Amino acid sequence: MHLAALSLTDFRTYTQLNLTLEPGVTVFVGANGLGKTNIVEAVGYLATLGSHRVSQDAPLIRFGTQQALVRARLVRHTQQLSLELEINARGGNRVRINRGNPVRAREALGLCRTVLFAPEDLDLVKGDPGSRRRFLDELIATLAPAQATLRGEYDRVLKQRNALLKSARAAGRFTENHRATLQVWDEHLAATGAQLLRVRVSLLERLAPHLAAAYRRLTDGSKELTARYRSTVVGHGPDDDDGLPVGPAEPASDLADLDTETIRRTFLAALEAGQKRDRERALTLTGPHRDDVELVLGEAPARGYASHGESWSIALALRLAAYELLREDAQAEGGEPILILDDVFAELDADRRNRLAAIAADAEQVLITAAVVEDIPASLTDRQMRVGPGVVEAA
Repeated sequence: MHLAALSLTDFRTYTQLNLTLEPGVTVFVGANGLGKTNIVEAVGYLATLGSHRVSQDAPLIRFGTQQALVRARLVRHTQQLSLELEINARGGNRVRINRGNPVRAREALGLCRTVLFAPEDLDLVKGDPGSRRRFLDELIATLAPAQATLRGEYDRVLKQRNALLKSARAAGRFTENHRATLQVWDEHLAATGAQLLRVRVSLLERLAPHLAAAYRRLTDGSKELTARYRSTVVGHGPDDDDGLPVGPAEPASDLADLDTETIRRTFLAALEAGQKRDRERALTLTGPHRDDVELVLGEAPARGYASHGESWSIALALRLAAYELLREDAQAEGGEPILILDDVFAELDADRRNRLAAIAADAEQVLITAAVVEDIPASLTDRQMRVGPGVVEAA
């Protein structure tokens, strides 16, 4: 799959932008602040319905307007697909597929597949567990759009359970009515949480060999990179301070051996066992929303032990592993994801630049941004587009 045309209306700094693109590598070159990242952000949004830079949609809509439009024409073998995504300041976002009637934006999930790496991805290594959970959940939504609602359903139930805990604490007593209602929310949370946990662990098991291979390709191979799922539900309980899992991480393969019903019963028992502390804190301290993915380089946790260069390589390896997983996905036959490298090469040494360039050269379509073209290996600079204030033109 490749992106043949992209049009932006009132998206970020662009009043109107129309681009024609080709397979292979395209490098967007321009000084910082002129809109390079806005372009690739729009492409990434088509795939995930979210920005890699901000958590809300409002900043994506040009100031003073009420709606942004992202239009794209995608080519998959001999087939073409058009998408028009409306990002609205008020009301839900909508999408038109092949010029059809507007439908909910999530109907577009899976139609455009991208893997985007940006400087913000250092949080996957150095940041809090939320970044790593989000990485898994977004990849789940890309691979299996039907499962994209799992995390949202879980979060809605979690919000209701936490609201009940806060209400009970504010009332100064925990009544029988509170207890009965909490039991209902526990059942719902255990059911949705078990599905989410099962899918996450299965995904991590599929991702693991690609992750190890990607890190070896980016480095000299002297250290092995592995990933372990740390569950607050299965095998471990929360600690006394912040609710994060304690003890050694559960191997993903061991967790994957458990069926959803077993996880549901285990989760329900864990909620009941931790009810006293949850009531005291007015917060749910057990569940997939508190889990983590532990990245281990050699024998040491990457977080806190990996150097800056190693952290960059680990973050890149995570994205490249996702890219390889999408490539091999049976449902994506002929629909190879678009690889996006946003301001990446400036942070890498010459050796890692060349290793990444060799990987990128094999992709059907790569979109790269850079402040100066000298940061990009010469093998990737054949097709350049110069980005100026509100203007993008062939270099």
